[in-house]
Amino acid sequence: MTTRIDWDATADSFDEEPDHGLLDPAVREAWAARMRTWLPAAGRPADVLDLGCGTGSLSLLAAEQGHRVTGIDRSPRMVDLARIKLAGAEAEILVGDAFRPPVGERRFDVVMARHVLWLLPDAGAALRHWCSLLRPGGRLLLIEGVWAGDGIPAAEVMEALAPLTSHVRHEPLSADASLWGRTVDDDRYALVARPAPRPRHTEVVDVHLLLRRGDEVLLARRAGTGYADGLLHAPSGHVEDGEDVRAAMIRETEEETGITLRPDDLRVALVMQHRGPGGDPRTGWFFEAECGAGCEPYNREPDKCSELTWHPLNALPADMVAYCRAGLDAYRAGERFVVHWHEDGDSIAYDGKGERRAVHLPATDTPV
Repeated sequence: MTTRIDWDATADSFDEEPDHGLLDPAVREAWAARMRTWLPAAGRPADVLDLGCGTGSLSLLAAEQGHRVTGIDRSPRMVDLARIKLAGAEAEILVGDAFRPPVGERRFDVVMARHVLWLLPDAGAALRHWCSLLRPGGRLLLIEGVWAGDGIPAAEVMEALAPLTSHVRHEPLSADASLWGRTVDDDRYALVARPAPRPRHTEVVDVHLLLRRGDEVLLARRAGTGYADGLLHAPSGHVEDGEDVRAAMIRETEEETGITLRPDDLRVALVMQHRGPGGDPRTGWFFEAECGAGCEPYNREPDKCSELTWHPLNALPADMVAYCRAGLDAYRAGERFVVHWHEDGDSIAYDGKGERRAVHLPATDTPV
């Protein structure tokens, strides 16, 4: 979805139209009444982001209704006027682009824009970004129209909002002359949209075996899997539906090494949330077990593993999967909870930068 007007050519002049100033008391009160139905109820102060706020007319109405307002406008002159208008109110007015407002990681209960969307070079992209600035349960308030051949039709905006929202209320405004101080015959409207609930975060859970033989640990060289082939990694696998992590570790150990473990043989060595380059986050449980008398692991999955080899924990090989090496380094150091995050361009293989990626999380050792 694209619009047709260049922002720089219109940003200053458009906000100078009389109805944008809301100078007429009756017009101002008509807008205040509408705002009370669009914004959260009085007595429930909300954080409101007003994009393309101009001289701050709607920002002021929101602030007067008890809300905390952040206004954004590209014109320093408009921002100066808005700051004067909102002096004393709980408001912050910033110079910035409505398309990508300079609000950092902040999130808002309401993102509103009046006669702004039609000016942007990519309205669909703007709507996606604006929805991402909302807190759960927040709302998007858009006031737009089509006049003298310019503007953006409601149907076009609603089509762009459909995959982003669970509900959109379309409120025609043209017939209410009190909003404009005169009768209008073009199409003016408000849309109040509530973004669809974000899917609950889910992660794959995997298990990793630190099979000890004295000071050595067993590693498997990956082969034929399409991921990290040729690199060493602890015997490992995914937790399947209905399994707990111990049952998954016992199953994976037998499938890969032929060793049968009991639940009492396992001790939790480390829990790590990790993300591979370009991948999704996972949570890994690392279990320690001893390889005592009669323990003779062998490669039961030659289609996935080219060899099983023992390595000293204090002299681990370099050709390892990076997060596994980070896990073993943390385990050897006595750490028990670690976050290990790759950037998309990082190498899957250990490259000596584990200290940069691995974040060790402190654990309480105080009895309650």
